[in-house]
Amino acid sequence: MADSLRVFYLHGFASGPTSSKAKFFRQQLTGSGVDFSAPDLAEGNFEALTITAQLAVIQRLIGLEPAVLIGSSLGGYLAALTAAVNPLVKRLLLLAPAFDFLPRWKERLGPEQMEQWRITDELSVFHYGEGRNRTLSYRLMTDAEQYPLIPDFAQPALLFHGTQDEVVPVDSSRRFVYTHPNARLVALSSDHQLTDVLDSIWQDGGAFLLGQTSQSQC
Repeated sequence: MADSLRVFYLHGFASGPTSSKAKFFRQQLTGSGVDFSAPDLAEGNFEALTITAQLAVIQRLIGLEPAVLIGSSLGGYLAALTAAVNPLVKRLLLLAPAFDFLPRWKERLGPEQMEQWRITDELSVFHYGEGRNRTLSYRLMTDAEQYPLIPDFAQPALLFHGTQDEVVPVDSSRRFVYTHPNARLVALSSDHQLTDVLDSIWQDGGAFLLGQTSQSQC
């Protein structure tokens, strides 16, 4: 058993461990007896990013001790995938989790751009963590095909989602909590980033992260 509560923040796509949300949770949890970590899920190799590689980073960090996961967007999807196969994950706080990851990419890019990406194996995307465009391999798509669109896990989960989210619509989280009694959704008047409602998220999510709410409340 860990001497202190371990909390891992899993950043979103094309983001990183120094994002505003990672900094916010680090600041809030400092002094609470929490071992907080925000890893670089790409491990410096964004071009070859895959779901499998990111999951391996998370599993390696968890190791053999219990952990709590905070996941934002793609990080939320990764947190859910991890919890579905690892009982050491004790609870999850998910921020606009990117369920239906693969079909959302196909819908956003369209068939022509998806095919061009497949042929060239290169897609230019803006990396928010680095503030510049980076090239991404099509392996992200082929690798994602093996994973469920909606991960199925039984641990307590608290979801926050913006009602004006145009990247991952809030209905995605609504459908999830409808079929998962272990999960609770708090819908907020915000967009996908949720950066303008972090204080509201902490009011409800802080106690949850620290284990001060019961599973029945989710």
